Amino acid sequence: MSEERSTVATETGERAAAERMQNRPAPAGPGPGRFMAGSMPPEKALDFRGSLGRLLRLLKPQRAALLGVLVFGAASVALTVIGPKVLAEATDLIFAGVLGRSLPSGTPKDAIVDGLRARGDTTLADILGRVDLIPGQGVDFSSVGRVLAIVLALYVIGSFLGLVQARLTTSLVQQAVFRLRQDIEEKFARLPLRYFDRQPRGEVLSRVTNDIDNLAQSLQQTLSQIVTSLFTVIGVLVMMLLISPLLALIALLTVPVSVFVAAKIGKRAQPQFIRQWATTGKLNAHIEEMYTGHSLVRIFGRRAESEQVFAEQNETLYGASFRAQFISGTIQPAMMFLGNLNYALVAVIGALRVASGSLSLGDVQAFIQYSRQFSQPVTQIASMANLLQSGVASAERVFALLDADEQEPEPAHPAHPEVVRGRVEFEHVSFRYLPGTPLIEDLSLTVEPGQTVAIVGPTGAGKTTLVNLLMRFYEIDGGRITLDGADIGEMDREELRDKTGMVLQDAWLFGGTIAENIAYGADEATREEIVEAAKATYVDRFVRMLPEGYDTVLDDEGDTVSAGEKQLITVARAFLAKPAILILDEATSSVDTRTEVLIQRAMNSLRAGRTSFVIAHRLSTIRDADVILVMEDGHIVEQGDHETLLNSGGAYSRLYAAQFAEAMAETD
Repeated sequence: MSEERSTVATETGERAAAERMQNRPAPAGPGPGRFMAGSMPPEKALDFRGSLGRLLRLLKPQRAALLGVLVFGAASVALTVIGPKVLAEATDLIFAGVLGRSLPSGTPKDAIVDGLRARGDTTLADILGRVDLIPGQGVDFSSVGRVLAIVLALYVIGSFLGLVQARLTTSLVQQAVFRLRQDIEEKFARLPLRYFDRQPRGEVLSRVTNDIDNLAQSLQQTLSQIVTSLFTVIGVLVMMLLISPLLALIALLTVPVSVFVAAKIGKRAQPQFIRQWATTGKLNAHIEEMYTGHSLVRIFGRRAESEQVFAEQNETLYGASFRAQFISGTIQPAMMFLGNLNYALVAVIGALRVASGSLSLGDVQAFIQYSRQFSQPVTQIASMANLLQSGVASAERVFALLDADEQEPEPAHPAHPEVVRGRVEFEHVSFRYLPGTPLIEDLSLTVEPGQTVAIVGPTGAGKTTLVNLLMRFYEIDGGRITLDGADIGEMDREELRDKTGMVLQDAWLFGGTIAENIAYGADEATREEIVEAAKATYVDRFVRMLPEGYDTVLDDEGDTVSAGEKQLITVARAFLAKPAILILDEATSSVDTRTEVLIQRAMNSLRAGRTSFVIAHRLSTIRDADVILVMEDGHIVEQGDHETLLNSGGAYSRLYAAQFAEAMAETD
């Protein structure tokens, strides 16, 4: 995949030329020249239900863990919900003890109640009639202590089961996200090069980092909370109906209002979360681009303009984030207001029911607790809406990446060359980047094993496209390409690319030692083989002068060594891979003359006995090529060796003369 990414910059001119023919701008590719673009990507309506359903299907492989979450959650909630009802018994015991102590001892309770009714004190008579008391006897603290111990045990066990549920939820979510990251990594291997051509790197990185992290956090918090809240609502509702259907009906009156308010607020927050995460991706793309090209930004005096673009996009992100968080944040205060209103109604009517003797004081106390427990999960479910909206918005961006068009699948029975000698044949090949805009038409070419083929021509002529077709970074539209008689379209891509080595204009090194970078192209290369490849490509000359030698650690930009030394390391990497076909794409265009000589010598060693394709603008570097192809507008207009083409007075002769005149002008 690193090879695919490395070819993007080299072919930008060809794609741009093709798209200019259709009078439309080239897509944004990598490089510092794109930071002028600051427009917002078009917003799409969030398919909330579809994306949420697909998100939940990620949990399907962990059915057992999901069942455990539900079981332990239900058990934890059940024990917690029973607690207030049991605690109500302690309240009734204390209330009965306080009332009983104030009554005359030895007098039956029924006689006291009848006497109160006879005097017209029916309210107190109803209260005493409801309470299970013994006149003259105070609070039974042993019974109260027993009830409190039971309540404590219920809450401790319920909390323990809640911890088990939380652990299962964490494992469930993290495994789902783990698989999602794996799916994305595998998806990258199946995406065609054209996808990366048209996606800013910062945007892709934002989807696989920020969006997945936000998705994981949202799923972690909402899954556990919603499961617990739903079970709590059901359990509390059952207990309230058992205590008092009238008070339960009053408590339920606020539910439709709460759902309506949450739905209205959530609907307004949806587009803001979409805008927030889309802007985050665009801002990341700008930052990544400016950091990568910070030298050019400073050289061309574009720092102020870059800062202005950053400020505009940051302001847009601030506005979208503020609106998303503020709008969704109003859900909880609204729910709290409705919950407090419900609490007041239950308290007043519950007191009247106690006064009428319809309910005990403990039942009312338990019901008030239940009403708070009922409104709290409803409020939590509503407040989870903002997290859920944000998580689903991120999930939709990740799913869009996973749903991107893939390259053609590998054949079920791939073709294999019987003997790999390096004979390459293009047979009436046609290709276009854009429908209706031909770039290469009816191109035929035969390259014999061991030949060096140089490809020259103006920018956009199709030079890099030609070798990209050979590597199957793009699929041809017509004709076929064969390697030693086997159609590469029927070969396994990995096998085809394993037989091919590339040295590109932009030397790509990863963070690691010089030895590791050289060995990148060969599996299980020994130290002796690495040193041998380095000596053959003149890398050993400067590596031995470094304090750590081959163990010198390079950063991911390769700033520890010069541009020419980086290029020599990439040549050594290709040399160690021992490919049958070698592709050199402007490998010396960005180095000085002395370094160019070293690289040319290294590449001569590398090309020995191999079929080589050399793309070059400096015609002086390809004089010794066996065949020189001159391309214009996707066609081979001339081919032959250097002397033949130079004497023909055609396109190659004009290119050579133009470069010679340019060199003379620079000398003058």
